[in-house]
Amino acid sequence: MLRIRGKAMAGRFLMLCACLVCAAFLLLNAFAGEGPMRIWSPAFAENAKIPKEYTCDGQDASPPLSIENPPAHTRSFALVMDDPDAPRGTWVHWVLWNVDPATREIGSGGVPEGAVQGMNDFRKSAYGGPCPPSGTHRYFFKLYALDALLTLSPGSTKADVERAMKGHILAQAQTIGRYS
Repeated sequence: MLRIRGKAMAGRFLMLCACLVCAAFLLLNAFAGEGPMRIWSPAFAENAKIPKEYTCDGQDASPPLSIENPPAHTRSFALVMDDPDAPRGTWVHWVLWNVDPATREIGSGGVPEGAVQGMNDFRKSAYGGPCPPSGTHRYFFKLYALDALLTLSPGSTKADVERAMKGHILAQAQTIGRYS
């Protein structure tokens, strides 16, 4: 039987045990082929220029997006695309929720079956591509894995979606594109 003398020594022992348990958990996940949830686009690299066809200067179609490693108990995804560099504050380009958790690809210009689109800052329930008035802007595609479906009306805003997601986010990921 292991005897530990003193409160400080017992505390260190417990901390060491906790670290070993965490390390074992991380190693098990690494060998299981799992990793953090990820969103990315085959159309552009992280922090790279978004091709013209996905902007107001082109066809204004949403870019293709890929989803990897969502948590096992995901019931739905929500997606928000916004531009924090807009002159009057963050500009919302796309709001999408109740995306089926089996979805791993969102095709260019597509909306997954059963998903609901919200109101963007162009006052449309649709994708609105990058269209900066000047300079280079960053466009964040934020993906949320949720433990519930959201009960919102079509045309709800990003703020509505964020309120409805509170307490239901299992994981989140983002990718960033740029356009000028």
